[in-house]
Amino acid sequence: MAFKLADLPYAYDALTPYIDARTMEIHHTKHHAAYTNNLNAAIDGTEWADMSILDIFKNVSKASPAIRNNGGGFYNHNLFWENMTPNAMTTPSEQMNIHKAIMRDFGSFENFKKEFSAAAATRFGSGWAWLCVDNSDKLFITSTPNQDNPLMDIAEKKGTPVLALDVWEHAYYLHYQNRRPDYIEAFFNVINWHEVTKRYNDANEGASNF
Repeated sequence: MAFKLADLPYAYDALTPYIDARTMEIHHTKHHAAYTNNLNAAIDGTEWADMSILDIFKNVSKASPAIRNNGGGFYNHNLFWENMTPNAMTTPSEQMNIHKAIMRDFGSFENFKKEFSAAAATRFGSGWAWLCVDNSDKLFITSTPNQDNPLMDIAEKKGTPVLALDVWEHAYYLHYQNRRPDYIEAFFNVINWHEVTKRYNDANEGASNF
């Protein structure tokens, strides 16, 4: 199957002032588009061409670096875009299942935010920070290098991602330069907690089994 670059669910300038329009446009139309095109080129004519992206991840240890890197770039960015909204709440409402799970597994929203921010800030070089659900319905935070993610069979800690933060420099450098902590703090102003809750509920129901 050929993978397609999806449109963003909002305008490029919708997340300002937290993420600027120029960064969003370049990130989507250049970086994400390149991962998508390169993934299609890498799987073309191979046994991987008929696999879903999740099936590719389950077997990615057997794949070429091009499939691993570009497959991750394709999927990770799709999740990242959907994790954000211009109509964000700074915290999930108490009625949301994700709020209840955060309180259960981290003790408070502030503890969750501190741990997630640390994972994003201390990821050396390029990579991602993740909030995931494990097989016991427990939330955990992790980070991965480059375009790896916790769905891959090579992941140090495997789980179903519900929230992702891109900490590659191209995600923030035009506006924040080397101030990654400022970018991480800004991210909490644009999180789509409705989408995160949906993904958490789906993970509970086995919709994204790894």
